[in-house]
Amino acid sequence: MKKIFIVGSLLLMGVSLSFGQAKKPTLMVVPSDVWCNTNGYMMEFDDQGTKVKIPDYKKAMQENADILLVISSINEMMAERGFPLKNLESAMKSLASNSAEDNMMASKGSGSGLSESPIDALKKTAKADIIIQMTWTVNTTGPKKSITFILQGLDSYTDKQIAGASGTGAPSFSAETPVLLKEAVTAHIDNFAAALQTHFDDMFANGREVIIKIQKWDDFDGDLETEFEGNELGSIIEEWMGANTQSGRFSTTDMTENMALFEQVRIPLYNAAGKASDARDFAKGLSKFLKEPPYSIPNKLVMKGLGRATIILGGK
Repeated sequence: MKKIFIVGSLLLMGVSLSFGQAKKPTLMVVPSDVWCNTNGYMMEFDDQGTKVKIPDYKKAMQENADILLVISSINEMMAERGFPLKNLESAMKSLASNSAEDNMMASKGSGSGLSESPIDALKKTAKADIIIQMTWTVNTTGPKKSITFILQGLDSYTDKQIAGASGTGAPSFSAETPVLLKEAVTAHIDNFAAALQTHFDDMFANGREVIIKIQKWDDFDGDLETEFEGNELGSIIEEWMGANTQSGRFSTTDMTENMALFEQVRIPLYNAAGKASDARDFAKGLSKFLKEPPYSIPNKLVMKGLGRATIILGGK
């Protein structure tokens, strides 16, 4: 009887440890587009002739002390729940040190189109699984203040919202925004964190979701209807997708002679080296496959953020 009890206890300890050591998604907290726009922290760039406004995180962090305090407060609450975090300020510094920012500004000045926005470049630098967008406003009623907040958990690969929380905290005489924020968020943070974990568990079991697009240069001598050993190129690519996606999960959203669009493409969460994989890791395999005989199709791989890759057939 004693032996059974000991074995049972060890099994329970093992289960407890396995849950305690469960893999958690990496997070990065950023102020929302709405907050940045309301407070004048936006910048504009030219994306292939279209004017696009995006948050200017660097300016916001340099000019508004509340940003750092609010991010630090949310980081602290998520860290207490075991989530690894990427710091926005550190990611911005890494981006600048890699000269990515300078290159993007040069493209803006020359008027040439960008293959990815500065936000996409930031996501690639940070490589966080989930972006937490934070919006908040301070309400004043006489000597008391309260805070209204919105938390949005976004899959950084697809930009889909996978968790959300919002509310208004109780009025307080405290004048410190982080204190008001923590008081307001506390009642919602556990459910929010649970939704993030549920999404990540699904990715762990079924793979990340990315988008793969196939296009062709105008001068490419062929298209997706070109046949190789009796099979059209488009069908050959679909077969490769089925063999290389997680459990063969993907959707062919569009297929013409000149273009193919694959969405809900599930790829392994980590690559062979144990690092977080992205659309580029996956698309490189398809790019190499098409370059080899019997297809021997030169192609160019173009990235947009972590979750979208385009292969252009016919050259570089």
